[in-house]
Amino acid sequence: MQECYVQNTAREYAKIYAAEAESLEGFGEVPEIIPIFLVHRPENNIPYATVEEELIGEFVKYSVRDGKEINFMRKDSEAGQKCCTFQHWLYEKTNGNLLVTDFQGVGMKLTDVGIATLAKGYKGFKGNCAISFIDQFKALHQCNKYCEMLGLNSLQGRHQKQRKPTAMKSKVPPNSPKVQKRVASTQAAKPVFKAPSNTAPLRTSSSLEMNRYRRT
Repeated sequence: MQECYVQNTAREYAKIYAAEAESLEGFGEVPEIIPIFLVHRPENNIPYATVEEELIGEFVKYSVRDGKEINFMRKDSEAGQKCCTFQHWLYEKTNGNLLVTDFQGVGMKLTDVGIATLAKGYKGFKGNCAISFIDQFKALHQCNKYCEMLGLNSLQGRHQKQRKPTAMKSKVPPNSPKVQKRVASTQAAKPVFKAPSNTAPLRTSSSLEMNRYRRT
């Protein structure tokens, strides 16, 4: 059941990412995490199984679950770069608390993904991958053109120690119209990222067209 829970949760995040990316001119096709379903088979010795769409074609692994290796296919293919951008986008949207990983699949269709979260989890959800993957991603990620198209902030240097900025005295009185105008401009409305519910539905069925799916 955890497999369904993790993959369908990652799928919901991917939908939000796709909605934002597809609105950009020139971004093109966006990777899709396919859904996975929990099937109840009461007459079977193993009453529950998971099924998902059968992916036909060259199966490529873009990243691994334990965070100890990054596949070079991420740099060499459009799908790999967009998977990497999805990670960066989600890392930024969740303030570094959650990261989808273990990308693999055929073309733009992905399956069997994992999720890494910090120890405390994120909005009640805890991942099934090592926290070390988040640290590695933060240290090794290199932005590509899709990161730039989405306006994502560079992660380079964020993990390095930064100097504490020196406080500067302002010569403008706090109630000055210039100050008030500056404050108003910083409060301009920004798109609000709303995390999907951490209770992604598990669909059960006892009579699916099994020839359209593969059993896992």
